[in-house]
Amino acid sequence: MKKLLARMLIMSFFMTQSYSIIADENTINILMESYQSQGIISGNAQRGEQFWNKKFTGKAPFTERSCNLCHTENLTNKGKHARTGKILEPLAPSVNKNSFSNIKKIKKWFKRNCKWTTGTECSTQTKADILAFIKQQ
Repeated sequence: MKKLLARMLIMSFFMTQSYSIIADENTINILMESYQSQGIISGNAQRGEQFWNKKFTGKAPFTERSCNLCHTENLTNKGKHARTGKILEPLAPSVNKNSFSNIKKIKKWFKRNCKWTTGTECSTQTKADILAFIKQQ
């Protein structure tokens, strides 16, 4: 745990525009290490993609929900919030250098979006799978 905190401090100190792509990858790697400390061996991008596109039953007026309902199937494209219509920046780190630069925000949005989409919080394995999928985009 001390190693994880030290890496987070070092990363936040050296994060600059010129290191943004590396910082995003490091942030995802730090989260993956955290998940591994909870018993996950690794994230699986194929399972992450399957989850991303899976349809879940929700309450009206959004009776069919999925991750791609708001964020689209192509993570390099902008999305649109289903309820508010707010434009969402692309999640793909390859086109949005800020999408995975803040661990606190990643955890916040995983919690909110998983609850809204599936009706419950995502498991640690599911989060690792989704991150593995997004990391490839």
